[in-house]
Amino acid sequence: MEAFLVSTGVVALGEMGDKTQLLAMLLAAKFRKPVPIILGILVATLANHAMAGAVGDWVARALGPDVLRWVIGVSFLAMAGWMLIPDKVDEGDADAVSRFGVFGTTVIAFFLAEMGDKTQIATVGLAARYSDFVAVVAGTTLGMMLANVPAVFMGDKIAAKVSMTLVHAIAAAIFAVLGVLTLLNVGKLF
Repeated sequence: MEAFLVSTGVVALGEMGDKTQLLAMLLAAKFRKPVPIILGILVATLANHAMAGAVGDWVARALGPDVLRWVIGVSFLAMAGWMLIPDKVDEGDADAVSRFGVFGTTVIAFFLAEMGDKTQIATVGLAARYSDFVAVVAGTTLGMMLANVPAVFMGDKIAAKVSMTLVHAIAAAIFAVLGVLTLLNVGKLF
């Protein structure tokens, strides 16, 4: 039980104000469909944190910090470019979001945003500290959900007052800044 509770608390606190919490608000403002976004966050977090607990340490050693930094930085820059591409939601067709749909888009965006994030790194450390892998992954996932589900609902309320062009520009700027900071090895700031 200690592994579960510590994992939940550490990640819930660590996620407050994090880039993935902001991503949850931006996705809610863009798509205005909280249930598939929440389910997408859950699936992405489970996959990401399970991977982090199982192979995170191995990947960091195998690739080395410099290669991993470049992969993550380039991924953020690619996400920034993708956010600037208008889709059918912006044109009023809520049924044709993209080829991945709201759920798939959320899973992909959240999974990529969590790569190298402090909560992923915390999950690696917690899995190394506690021998109960399931409790750690369940706890870190609950911590992510405690921080991000309210952000989804807040983002959905903001959607009525904010243009999608502005949402795209803000999201692109955030991902671009994160990409540049990652490539410049300024990872300790976020």
